[in-house]
Amino acid sequence: MATIVFCTANRTAQTTARRCLTTHLTGLASARESHLPFSSTHSHSVTLLPGTRWFSRAGRTRRGALALSGAAAVTAAAAVAGFLANANHFQRAEMATRVSQAAEEEEQEGDILARCRRFMSPPVTDTSVLQQRKMEMRTRMEMLIMETQADFCRALQEVDGGTFKVDRWDRKEGGGGISCVMQDGKVFEKAGVNVSVVFGNLTEEAAKQMRSRGKVLKGKDGKLPFCAMGVSSVIHPKNPHIPTVHFNYRYFEVEEEDGTKQWWFGGGTDLTPVYINKEDAFHFHNTLKEACDKHHPQYYPDFKKWCDRYFYIRHRGETRGIGGIFFDDLDSPSQEEAFNFVKSCARTVVPCYLPIVYKHLNDSFTDEEKDWQQVRRGRYVEFNLVYDRGVKFGLATPGSRIESILMSLPLTARWEYMHEPAKGTIEAEMLEVLRNPKDWV
Repeated sequence: MATIVFCTANRTAQTTARRCLTTHLTGLASARESHLPFSSTHSHSVTLLPGTRWFSRAGRTRRGALALSGAAAVTAAAAVAGFLANANHFQRAEMATRVSQAAEEEEQEGDILARCRRFMSPPVTDTSVLQQRKMEMRTRMEMLIMETQADFCRALQEVDGGTFKVDRWDRKEGGGGISCVMQDGKVFEKAGVNVSVVFGNLTEEAAKQMRSRGKVLKGKDGKLPFCAMGVSSVIHPKNPHIPTVHFNYRYFEVEEEDGTKQWWFGGGTDLTPVYINKEDAFHFHNTLKEACDKHHPQYYPDFKKWCDRYFYIRHRGETRGIGGIFFDDLDSPSQEEAFNFVKSCARTVVPCYLPIVYKHLNDSFTDEEKDWQQVRRGRYVEFNLVYDRGVKFGLATPGSRIESILMSLPLTARWEYMHEPAKGTIEAEMLEVLRNPKDWV
C-alpha cells in the first residue's frame, strides 16, 4: 500500500534541506529502501522538528519513508525522508560547523582563556601553563580535544534533553582527565565523552606494545618519559534503529635518551548500527571522506580499509560495525599537516552522526529488535575487552582511571548460546555486511 507523507517546515529549514539534498542526491539515487518490519510494539516519542507537521494517509508509514512507485519513488524516499523530513538537523549541523569555524579562528588568535570558557570543565593543564606554551603542539592538541568534547556533549544534550555529569579526575603519576557521562536519558542509554592528558614514564608493557608496532624507543636509564592525550567517545542509544558511534583522536610524545622527541597522532570515527540503513551509511562515510579529501585523496580509502581491519572480531569472524576511518602512528608529512588533518576529522563528529540520530528519533521497534540490539552489544563488549588498543594501553598504564577506560561498555548487553539469525531476515542482512565489509561511497 502506497504511503504519501507531506512535510511543512519553516522556510530556513526547507532551504537548508534543499541545499543538503542537492549535495547528496547523486549518491542516493541508486539506493534501495531498507528492509524493515512493519510490526512494532514500542515507540519512543520525541518532538522531531519544531515548527514541522507530519501528515500520513492511504496506508502505513514505514519509519518515515516516502513510499511511491518505481525507482523514482525509492530515490525520493531516501532523499526526502532522510533529509527534508529532518531538515532541522542540517541546520544544527551547519550551526556546529559555524561553531567549529569560530573555534578555529580563535585558535589562530591564540586567546586561550576565551576558548576555555566554552569547555565542559577547565582544561586538565592549568591555563597559565597553556598560555605560556600556546604554540606548542601539546597545548594546541589539548585545546582541540577539549573543544571537541564540548561541541559533541552540547549537541547530544540538545537532542536528548538530559545533562552530562562532568567528572574531573587526577592521576597521581601525572596529568588527569575529564569524563562526561549521561546515562538513562530519553534518547541515549549511555553516552560518554572523555578527555585525558597524562604524562610520566612509560611502563615496560606499554613500551613493548608500541615497539610491536615498529616504534624504535631508546630510553635513558630504562625510562621513557611520555605525554599522551586524547578525546574518546562512545554513544549507546536506546532505540535499536539509532546506531552506536565511537570516535577517538589522540596525540603521543615520547622523549628518548638523547632528548629528542618522537611524536605521532592516531584516531578515527566508526559507526555500529544494529540494522543496516544504506542512506545512513552513505551520509556517515561521505562526511568522513570529504574531511579526508581536503588533505590527501588516499586518506579515506586507506583509513577506511584500516578501520575494517582494526575493528575485526577475529574469534567471531565479523567486524564490530560498518566502519569509518582509523589511523595510527601518523607522523608525516609534517607535524603541522598531521595536526590539521586530525582537526578536520574531529570537526566531523557532530555532522556525521547527529543527522542520523534526528532521522530515527521516532522510529518504533519490537521486542525482537531490542533483543538483537542486545546481542550486537555483546559483540561490542567482546571487541573492546579483547582487542581494543586504547583499553589495553589504559589498563597497562599505572594510575589509569578504570571507570573512564571502561566507559565505552554499554549498560546492558546479551549473550545467547549459538545465536544465529534466520535466513532472509534483516538481522541476517546485517550479519552478512559485518562478515563481508563493503564500500559505502
